[in-house]
Amino acid sequence: MCNIAVVSVHTSPLSRPGTRDSGGMNVYISQLSHEMGRRAHTMDIFTRRTDPGTPEITVIDERTRVIQIKAGPLGAAKDSLRRFLPVFRDGVLAFQRGEGRSYDLVHSHYWLSGWVGQALKTAWRVPHVIMFHTLGEVKNRHHLDEREPEYRIDGERLIARDVDRVICASQGEKEMLLSFYGVPAQRVSVVPCGVDIERFRPLGRARVRRHLGMPIKERVVLFVGRIEPLKGIDVLLRAVSHLDGEFRVLVIGGDGKDLGRKGELSALATELSIADKVTFLDAVPHSDLPLYYNAADVCVVPSYYESFGLVAVEAMACGVPVVASRVGGLKETVQDGQTGYLVPWLCPEPFAERLELLMNNESLRRSLGREARAAAERFRWSEVAARVEDVYHDLVSQYRGVPVTAHVA
Repeated sequence: MCNIAVVSVHTSPLSRPGTRDSGGMNVYISQLSHEMGRRAHTMDIFTRRTDPGTPEITVIDERTRVIQIKAGPLGAAKDSLRRFLPVFRDGVLAFQRGEGRSYDLVHSHYWLSGWVGQALKTAWRVPHVIMFHTLGEVKNRHHLDEREPEYRIDGERLIARDVDRVICASQGEKEMLLSFYGVPAQRVSVVPCGVDIERFRPLGRARVRRHLGMPIKERVVLFVGRIEPLKGIDVLLRAVSHLDGEFRVLVIGGDGKDLGRKGELSALATELSIADKVTFLDAVPHSDLPLYYNAADVCVVPSYYESFGLVAVEAMACGVPVVASRVGGLKETVQDGQTGYLVPWLCPEPFAERLELLMNNESLRRSLGREARAAAERFRWSEVAARVEDVYHDLVSQYRGVPVTAHVA
């Protein structure tokens, strides 16, 4: 058994995925912590307080807690948080001293958390493992309009140089770390993200659509994710503008803070003469997403870049074929021609061609959907958590000088 300090400065596992700074990373931390609890580890998740109405400590289960640290204004933007990292670090150290708890390892998520993780590593003399989730250098190479600042990339390089281990979600991300950040290969472990295949599973489409109040026979194209340029929703809208016949594009993500971006996308839909075919919904609880995946004929992931692509795997687990950009981790999760299709990123026409093919061929959708469900089995959380646990045990054993073994509760 290990006591793990999980650092997630800018986003909390208590937040709803699909909103401004909440997405697959929230799901990852929440699900991994649950699985690690089953394996007899305790997980204290440290995140920044953003809501004065929430308690300092939220008990998730007998082995998992979320601890909110005061650091900077409650509504501080993510790009301002680096100024408050020393305050956050001091808050974590004060909490640890007050509880008298010792930790065996620090697992940080995203580069901001990595800075804190390195400080905790030094203070507690324990190993530090990081999962970056996204890399600034890679984002800049895929999206030229919104550049990540140099201080982020410099920070990532410093952390990657000194951290004990980097966990990345795909082989492609590992290659980026080696090429752009100079991380030695022996300090990088490739472990994919997981999916709850019991929750995300095929359901009766007609029954689900009746439950959601959707027409039974309508053709539905689904997008799930944050409302931000890197997700490529504009590419999706341009693609479906080439489709003939009746269909519905359902875009699920964002909240009231994204009205400006949604307004821009709505204006684009109007310009493309498809406004009557596009429906925007705010992010729904993660537990409700299986209903929407199952209501769809096809799920589209048109991102400029994804280090993994959790939405694609969730859709696959529900038996829904995926049309995705041929970028990043999507090249490893979606099997072209077997579980869906991979197309050149930023190219609406190839997306439209694959969507047209799938929308007009129910037997093809069913065939790809069956293969997609089978392929998603390799991402079940129990197997993913076991591989992350191997990383934990390896590092803790090195620091302690004695072997640490697994235990499943």
